[in-house]
Amino acid sequence: MTRPLFHRVASPADIAVVANLAREIWVEHYVPIIGRAQVDYMLDRVQSESAIAQQINEGQEYYLISRDAPAGYFAVLPEQSSRSMFLSKIYVRKGLRGRGLGKAAVEFIEGLCRARSLRTLWLTVNRNNSASIAWYERMGFRNAGPVVKDIGGGFVMDDYRMEKNI
Repeated sequence: MTRPLFHRVASPADIAVVANLAREIWVEHYVPIIGRAQVDYMLDRVQSESAIAQQINEGQEYYLISRDAPAGYFAVLPEQSSRSMFLSKIYVRKGLRGRGLGKAAVEFIEGLCRARSLRTLWLTVNRNNSASIAWYERMGFRNAGPVVKDIGGGFVMDDYRMEKNI
């Protein structure tokens, strides 16, 4: 099996691919966990083409995961002051999960951390997203405690912070 490719998102065309992947993956994965209304709100707020472009302009780095075709994406935000990197998003299309794409992406991100002398990789995950929590634990992350955040629109993100030392 060929290794996945990681392509840094920069162009409007790349951003459109990410936004389309986000809609496909989020609707499939998150509607059963947080409901359609919150998924639609969050897609519009953080994964629309304009929101992604703004995040990139503010320093987030988006990457497409490809193996012959777009398979998923991830986004990271280096935080030099705390010597950490926030893994804000990592998603793989349903039909391509379980093939090592996510693991290869985490290894790639760990390489980014090492190249920038960042010591901690961290993320937040919905506390009811048990399959993803288990996967993060298999990838070496540990639960660092709850994080509850009001995101507006009457919605709350009820997450765990997961961390991994690099």
